[in-house]
Amino acid sequence: MAAPMAHDRTRRPDENEEEDPVETLINKTGCAKLHYAVQDCMAEHQDWRKCQKEVTEFRTCVEKNMKKKT
Repeated sequence: MAAPMAHDRTRRPDENEEEDPVETLINKTGCAKLHYAVQDCMAEHQDWRKCQKEVTEFRTCVEKNMKKKT
């Protein structure tokens, strides 16, 4: 079975494409690098339970960002 392809973080949408709203929101949090770490772990292991470190780090980052806004 072939390994899943990693997300291409270097590609920008061309003028005919809309940017993914989820990616836009994640980029605004400053937590994109941690989000991609979760995605990479999931692609590698195919089991979110094996990615708890990455999930926890991402969740903590997002929670900190949300507290700043309140």
